[in-house]
Amino acid sequence: MDMQMKFYRKLPTPQELKEEFPIDDHIKQIKEERDQQIADIFTGKDDRFLLIIGPCSADNEAAVLDYINRLAKTAEQVKDKIFIIPRVYTNKPRTTGMGYKGMLHQPDPDAKEDMLAGLIAIREMHTRVVKETGLTCADEMLYPENHRYLSDLLSYVAVGARSVENQQHRLVASGIGIPAGMKNPTSGDFSVMMNAMVAAQNSHTFLYRGWEVKSTGNPLAHAILRGYVNRYGRSYPNYHYEDLQALLKAYREKSELKNPAVIIDTNHCNSGKNFLEQIRIAKDVLHSCKHSKDIRKLVKGLMIESYLEDGRQEIGEGVFGKSITDPCLGWEKTERLIYDLTELV
Repeated sequence: MDMQMKFYRKLPTPQELKEEFPIDDHIKQIKEERDQQIADIFTGKDDRFLLIIGPCSADNEAAVLDYINRLAKTAEQVKDKIFIIPRVYTNKPRTTGMGYKGMLHQPDPDAKEDMLAGLIAIREMHTRVVKETGLTCADEMLYPENHRYLSDLLSYVAVGARSVENQQHRLVASGIGIPAGMKNPTSGDFSVMMNAMVAAQNSHTFLYRGWEVKSTGNPLAHAILRGYVNRYGRSYPNYHYEDLQALLKAYREKSELKNPAVIIDTNHCNSGKNFLEQIRIAKDVLHSCKHSKDIRKLVKGLMIESYLEDGRQEIGEGVFGKSITDPCLGWEKTERLIYDLTELV
């Protein structure tokens, strides 16, 4: 029996979409400069603290632009101590595979899926963000074969807890030229995450989008701690001082890894999806940094889920700037937290 799927329509290649929706030299220069600054933070040349912050899912272009325009003004105020990378996550993993899968799938969450419109929408939104705010963004590399649609715009990618064991994610991360955060798997097993980083930091020959390719290896592949669940489905955190010491030990045992680094995801299982806990967790991590120079050197930043309004809503409720996936901190709390973290850094 042949494959049981309908081939609905052929989509444009990344090269074709980039030619139809090109970026100008100004955007190219912004990305080049920010990419270098971010690389300097991961290699230790720049001691600023990273903040990868924004909505759980970028579901509405107008709301996302409103949020990032506000964020850009705050970023300018704290730029001497904190380097901000907005989260503009355009595809979302779903635990059961059901539900809203992000703007890539549904540019309009109230309408049916339209992947062609989605590809155009995510490229145009990322372009607008850079053009209007001067900030290049982070996205999740949920589908490795789609990375090239945005490769000239992104400055950071995360490989999620459900993807980190997948060989194609690891191999593509080895050749993307920007930092790739490898999350611990949902089980919490550090060895899976460490092995993913070894794979991503090395060169590989593999199949990508119909080509035989060879990657250079990505020395900026690093860890993200996001908490975990036990076999009964109960959430546990892994951002505490003892967890960071354990990660330091794991890095020492993988001495071949370059640029040891970790980003702490303050939401997901670290917060038990209690979005307000992100405030306390962020400050707790910085407290750990103050108690150990090794931990401060290892912890490069935080990942925080934040939007215009507190909490979450169901699709169709229509609250502008409120998450339709995981609950987020609203803007007022976000702005206050950023200034508080600046003082703690």
